[in-house]
Amino acid sequence: MILRRGLVLSSLLLAAVAAPATARAADWPDTPASRQQLQALIDTLDDRLLHQPSATLTLEEWCRAHALAPVARVVAHRVPGAQKPPTPAQRRVLDVDPREPVRYRRVDLACGDRVLSVADNWYVPARLTPEMNAALDHSDIAFGHAVAALHFTRRTLESTRLWSPGAPPSTPGVIRPPAAILRHRAVLYRQDGVPFSEVVETYTGAMLDFPPPSR
Repeated sequence: MILRRGLVLSSLLLAAVAAPATARAADWPDTPASRQQLQALIDTLDDRLLHQPSATLTLEEWCRAHALAPVARVVAHRVPGAQKPPTPAQRRVLDVDPREPVRYRRVDLACGDRVLSVADNWYVPARLTPEMNAALDHSDIAFGHAVAALHFTRRTLESTRLWSPGAPPSTPGVIRPPAAILRHRAVLYRQDGVPFSEVVETYTGAMLDFPPPSR
């Protein structure tokens, strides 16, 4: 029951913040040029996420570049009570046996009033410092900020495009990006090569919630 409430809360928060993205998408006329621009933006976002160890920093850079908030700082809104035990396959990826504790954290990553991504995170607390674990347990710090001192690396396991602008319809209108546009699954490693986290990140239409470039 707690898990269901947590998932409902996450869905409501995502919908609430994605709604302005739909409204502001009216600034993008539904033309071939606009759709090409949006496709280029998604391509750029995907490429940056694939080549930057910290998705948190990538989101903050994106937020700053496109003026999505007065202060480009990403905050993690935790979903209370969310539980999702790691699968045997995830334990193999993390190189832990069935008895090793693996914690789960589900968050909505927001910059200002926009939820830019929803992240599922499985991590091995024994491979983090006590200070990192305390921050993850008791604050809304983004995971990338909490473990930044590890100077970690990232290996992407899956990258899935959930939306492509495609061709415009025959009638004029506006472009309305959906709630989810991109999903990544990745593993994070310490400098000694030990994996400590698997993340699944779903990036929202709020990533595109800004006017098209002026001509």
